[in-house]
Amino acid sequence: MADVVHLTPLDHHFADFIARLDSSPCQELWLAAALASAATGRGHVCLDLATAAEGEVQPSRPAVHPLRTPPARQWRSAVAACTTVGRPGDYTPLVLDDSDRLYLHRSWDHERSAADSLLSRCAPVPVDETLLRAGLDRYFPPKTEAPDWQRVAATVSLTRRFTVISGGPGTGKTATVARILALLLEQSGEHGLAVALAAPTGKAALRLRHSITRATEQLGLEASLRERMPDQVLTIHRLLGAISGRGSFRHDRANPLPCDLLVVDEVSMVDLPLMARLLEALSPDCRLILLGDRDQLASVEAGAVLADICNHGTPPPFSAGFRRQVEELCGPLPGETAPTADPPSPLSDSVVHLRTSYRFGADSGIGILSRLINAGQGAACLDLLQSGRCEDLAWQPLPDAAGFAAAFSNAVRRGYDGYSDAVTPQAALEALERFRVLSPHRAGPWGVDDLNRLAEAALGLRRAEGLPWCRLQALMVTTNNYELGLFNGDTAVVLDDPESGRLAAFFPAPEEEGSLRRLSPLRLPPWEPALALTVHKSQGSEFDHVLLVLPDRMSETLSRELIYTAVTRARQRVEIWGSAEVLRAAVERRIERSSGLRDRLWG
Repeated sequence: MADVVHLTPLDHHFADFIARLDSSPCQELWLAAALASAATGRGHVCLDLATAAEGEVQPSRPAVHPLRTPPARQWRSAVAACTTVGRPGDYTPLVLDDSDRLYLHRSWDHERSAADSLLSRCAPVPVDETLLRAGLDRYFPPKTEAPDWQRVAATVSLTRRFTVISGGPGTGKTATVARILALLLEQSGEHGLAVALAAPTGKAALRLRHSITRATEQLGLEASLRERMPDQVLTIHRLLGAISGRGSFRHDRANPLPCDLLVVDEVSMVDLPLMARLLEALSPDCRLILLGDRDQLASVEAGAVLADICNHGTPPPFSAGFRRQVEELCGPLPGETAPTADPPSPLSDSVVHLRTSYRFGADSGIGILSRLINAGQGAACLDLLQSGRCEDLAWQPLPDAAGFAAAFSNAVRRGYDGYSDAVTPQAALEALERFRVLSPHRAGPWGVDDLNRLAEAALGLRRAEGLPWCRLQALMVTTNNYELGLFNGDTAVVLDDPESGRLAAFFPAPEEEGSLRRLSPLRLPPWEPALALTVHKSQGSEFDHVLLVLPDRMSETLSRELIYTAVTRARQRVEIWGSAEVLRAAVERRIERSSGLRDRLWG
């Protein structure tokens, strides 16, 4: 955690509540409870007492002087003696484990539940190897270079009940899954296979649907098999059947999802509580395939689930027996994946990382930059950007306050040239996919609130008095609305409706690529302008050209994961405005979220 932790009023109220509950409260307990609350608000699953020990805490009440946390051993002893703090498995408000991690009971239960469910799904499943080999040769023809990691991923998915397929942009995760679906449908024969596809946001769900549809069309499947391929993708909340206003779902342990296979895309965006609820709603024999980029930003809420499942990027070797099975079907695997005598976890045979990018070649500046970012090489990233060697990369020192507005307005007019000239909703939505402004922050200088105002002014967007929208308003929905079928992350543009003659918000329709649905702006759920997005909000999206505007100083938000996520939103070109010191420091800073999930899964 940071050297100085600033408490919120909510942290104070929670700590006061715990102190009132305890039979012998003490200052150490109050501090631990307040910081455990603060930790969950900052994306941690728990409070690491060792990390937070001997640190400064700034209360939210202005008259209260800063507090100091005690040494770790003293702190643990004092907290462990309190009646509101229990051991793992105790039904107490706070839970303290053997590694000095202090949880809110709900967070501990989510972590335990998710880990138990994942580990229970790591068993092998029987497969017709003759049929599988024929299918692998058909959908993943043997290549001269070895190994074909997409073929390996398919082999793992067919022979294991649980599979994680991780990979950067352009590594073919969804194309691989389309082939896996075809293989599984072939294996199911006359019995059939009930398949559910899901993603965290409406935008990510729409992209997954279109990707699988395109990949399916390229496979040349027989008509009977093509008809059985799934063509519906739901948000996770809609799949689970979220009950409005109650924070609960129709599908749970008592009423599991009616599917034999669940595929979830963009898992890096899924927080721990939602993952626990999703796993709880799966029957024990349901197959599960998770897709995502382990190097992307973690969820906004608590946890870094995909990174924990992938052992934080450390490639796990297959067990000796499973490696032999994979090599019989896929050819030799590289030496660095040689098995150890005793695999570290049952997950070892369930995790595959796709390594070949078919979007970014060896000479791609975006590809080179993304690899340097993941390696934490801030100085090398800066050198590459400033060198001008790569046509798909551009760097500009952040203009001063006086010159920023003019420079940014010019960049927006160039980037949104096709958007500002659009006369149809389809043309406007397509133009929005070609260019987007990203920023790490929502508020403050160079945050998206200011950038959206500047962008709209640069394009000449003018609102009628009293209206929050106008013609060519780009917007993104920020909450799920099940009645309207709109979900957090759905993007629309406001234009004239030829049927009514009034302004309407036009959204891409999930039913068919290229089709639209319209809605009166008066009926819209909460939304925000979307010419400029936070990097978090851009997850699950891709654009031809990205302009990333960094602030002039470091903040807790900036990290290598954030820079990597922003850069890899671009398909063709990335332009970064910022200071050399901020970019270098951000790339060299890795987000560490306190959690015990990795230890539960990997030991």
